[in-house]
This record gives sequence, C-alpha cells and structure tokens, in this order.
Amino acid sequence: MVSSSSSTKTKSMKNSRARLVDAASWYCTVALLALLLIGSVSDEAADVNRRPCDEIYVVGEGETLHTISAKCDDPFIVERNPHINDPDDVFPGLVIHIISSN
Repeated sequence: MVSSSSSTKTKSMKNSRARLVDAASWYCTVALLALLLIGSVSDEAADVNRRPCDEIYVVGEGETLHTISAKCDDPFIVERNPHINDPDDVFPGLVIHIISSN
C-alpha cells in the first residue's frame, strides 16, 4: 500500500510540475508579446510627437537655428526673420517664420 501511495504522490508532483512549466511558458510568451507591442507603439508615438514645421515655429529648449533649419529644411531662417539680430542668441519661446523647402 505504501508503494501505491508513493506512486500516486510522484505522479501528482509530476503533473503539478508540468502545469507549472506550462503556465510559466505562457507567461513568458505573453510578456514577450507585450514587449514587442510596446516597442512598436512607442515608435509610432515618437512619429506623432515630432513637431511639424509650421509657418510659425516656436523655438524649444536646446534648439539652435542650425538644428531648426535642418529639421524644417529652411536654410534662410535668419533672412526671413529680421527680429533675430544675432543667430547665436536663440532662446526657448522665440517665435520664428519658417518656409519649408519641400
């Protein structure tokens, strides 16, 4: 009788381990899919968050006329904005006129 009880206990433990491994593999699969989805959504969100170069542009933190010119494809920012006396004196909140080349 003892061996029968021991055998049943061993089968029960094996079934329990199999269920645990199966559940763990499902959790890993779900986690991997979630990471993939998060990665693709954040790429799309980055595209949406890029500020378009409208005709009226407000300078942001850390931007220079050179970076704005490259971003907006407008090499004549200084010429179109006579209120900019010094191209090196650009500050956040400065409003400039942009005409994109494309």
